[in-house]
Amino acid sequence: MVNVKRILIVGAGIAGLSLAIALQKRNFAVEVVERSPTWSITGAGITLPANGVRVLRALGLGDAVERDGAIIRQWGFFDQQGELLCHTDLEALWGDVGPSLCIARPLLHQALLDGASAVPIRLGISVTSLLQKDETVSVGFSTGSSAEYDLVVGADGVHSTIRSLALSPVPPIYAGQMIWRSITPTRPQGLTNMMVFLGNQRSFFGLLPLGNGSAYGFGGVFDERGFDDPVEGRLERFRTRFAGFGGPVPAFLASLRHDRQLHIGPTERVELKHWHTGRILLIGDAAHASQPMMSEGGCMAMEDALVLAEVLSTEDTLEGALQTYVARRRPRTEWVQQQSQAAAEGWALPLASRNATLRERGDQLMWQRYQLLRSLP
Repeated sequence: MVNVKRILIVGAGIAGLSLAIALQKRNFAVEVVERSPTWSITGAGITLPANGVRVLRALGLGDAVERDGAIIRQWGFFDQQGELLCHTDLEALWGDVGPSLCIARPLLHQALLDGASAVPIRLGISVTSLLQKDETVSVGFSTGSSAEYDLVVGADGVHSTIRSLALSPVPPIYAGQMIWRSITPTRPQGLTNMMVFLGNQRSFFGLLPLGNGSAYGFGGVFDERGFDDPVEGRLERFRTRFAGFGGPVPAFLASLRHDRQLHIGPTERVELKHWHTGRILLIGDAAHASQPMMSEGGCMAMEDALVLAEVLSTEDTLEGALQTYVARRRPRTEWVQQQSQAAAEGWALPLASRNATLRERGDQLMWQRYQLLRSLP
């Protein structure tokens, strides 16, 4: 076991809380700081392929998320009018790895918070400085205080402060899509699995069931520059933009009631040559954010947490543990980035070639994309 007496995790999202739980289970002394002053969780829903559910079970949270989420057994691609192009049996794809789920982000976050209830977590505090010494890192906080740690882990997301302070000032890369997300309390008739409708003009719309009869929807457009979409009038613009979609999409659009139900954001990638320097390490989106076409961002963050806790428990030195961690995680996260990019490019192909490709080998592509992730991280 690595001799680290104090570990600071920066960020209390999926990556940070998963790591806090995993480290606590292995008897490491850990604390968490989060720059947000409240537990305000946006993003509507989150899809968790089976490799992510496998991690949640290992963290002791499987029952909670499986109770609050909905099992997704099929993933279907459809054209804009709702004609099936291809479908994948997710239970066959994942086998005994576990189920795939869709869950509201606040419910997933609450399960993680419950699991980390014994870990000190401070809200409304950001890191302002990092100074590495021989055996410690001196961390300055927005409160004006400072403290010494044996290891600092940046789990603070795609716009990571720790990344910009310690490893790279380069901002994330805009990946070419703008996506709106929302949850409705009622589920359109016939929505029992994941449905992705690919539009005629570089757009897409996804629908999934959630627990308690609710539904999660996301609409996206391929746009080279990105844009702002003010809250006022957002719902009407959203309905107009996706009015040509068929299947259950019109029912989902009709069930939305106000502008603030919709959250919009760009897709972004993070590509780094190094994930750590000395006693400072990045995990999750802070290190390797990818496009969401495989729904693997949260899963990769949770896998990071599990592997990091394991190597800190089994290696003799911190340097050796971090090298082992990167050697295990980088090939897997790079695969997800590459495959997510390939999926995005496929979704954006001209209509005729895109639809033909999916009809001919859409299921085969899905199996190829996820097969690597069936193995343990």
